[in-house]
Amino acid sequence: MLIVSAIAGVLYFLLLAYFFVMWARFIVDLAQNFSRTWRPRGFGLVLAEIVYTLTDPPIRAVRKVVPPFRVGPAALDFSWSIVMLVVIVLMYIALALSSV
Repeated sequence: MLIVSAIAGVLYFLLLAYFFVMWARFIVDLAQNFSRTWRPRGFGLVLAEIVYTLTDPPIRAVRKVVPPFRVGPAALDFSWSIVMLVVIVLMYIALALSSV
């Protein structure tokens, strides 16, 4: 049981790191939505590229299954929210397994 607990603890911290990367993605997307001409430069560009590289595959996969919801001329994209919800649920499961 000690091995399962250790693996679950490591998985929890990896998911926690991914949780913060998802919030970084949210902030970068928010900045781009408020200022259409804003583009990251220098070290910010490197960080934004890392964030997009890590978060794009699961968000795109969810977007294929759950397309953006059209509301008149706008579209609501729930893919980020769904991926974040899955990460949070997996964090709780890993935390429960690590305390066994």
